[in-house]
Amino acid sequence: MSTQDFCDWRRALAQAARVCLLVAALGTAALPASAQAPSRKLAPGFTQLAPQAKLLVLPVDVELFSLSAGGVAEPKAEWTAAAHQHMQAALQANLGKRGLGLTLADDALADEFAEQLGVQAAVMRSIAQHHAGADVWALPTKQGLLDWSLDDTMQGLQAKTGADYGLFVWVRDSYASTERKVAMAVLALVGVGVGGGVQVGYASLVDLRTGRVLWFSLLARGSGDLREADPAHESVEALLAGFPAKP
Repeated sequence: MSTQDFCDWRRALAQAARVCLLVAALGTAALPASAQAPSRKLAPGFTQLAPQAKLLVLPVDVELFSLSAGGVAEPKAEWTAAAHQHMQAALQANLGKRGLGLTLADDALADEFAEQLGVQAAVMRSIAQHHAGADVWALPTKQGLLDWSLDDTMQGLQAKTGADYGLFVWVRDSYASTERKVAMAVLALVGVGVGGGVQVGYASLVDLRTGRVLWFSLLARGSGDLREADPAHESVEALLAGFPAKP
């Protein structure tokens, strides 16, 4: 696990914790992606993709972890490989029902545009924290609107593929190990609550010509499982809830 991947994971956990703590303070349950206000998920003036739109689906950026008794996140390569396969299949099935022209990018294409995808990832992290999360971290200049852009960063990708739009998906998921579950049970007996795994992810739709972020969906919850096909499909359905194209 690289230093950057570890930082991304820690950032995602911190982000999810901030969202959940704030919602808990309000006395409600954490909201899944499907419960987010539709207007906050769409860029101003944008409603939905045309049926003939050409959509490029980038390889899912997913990694799965096991939580040790002390809460240390340990990457699991076998789980991650299974999750990647399940999520790619779920994305293709979900988007295939919408009448869009789909192109599934391979790892070679992602590697070729790694620098541009790095810029995209940084912008999406900012949107997740400052727009899709709690209002306390919102940027006043955005006025609550999904008003973000990658400028001309993705024009090379558009020229290479001929696609009009790009879909980017990032997910980190963790699961309590047996030792972690034992520790949770023991600490619960003395009134100390510690958490198990958490599923954090987001999906973004970008106009590849202009770089404008058209749609963004955040998923942060303490449930879900990407290691098996059926629950992985459920997670993708939750993440793509409100996707701006008719099924």
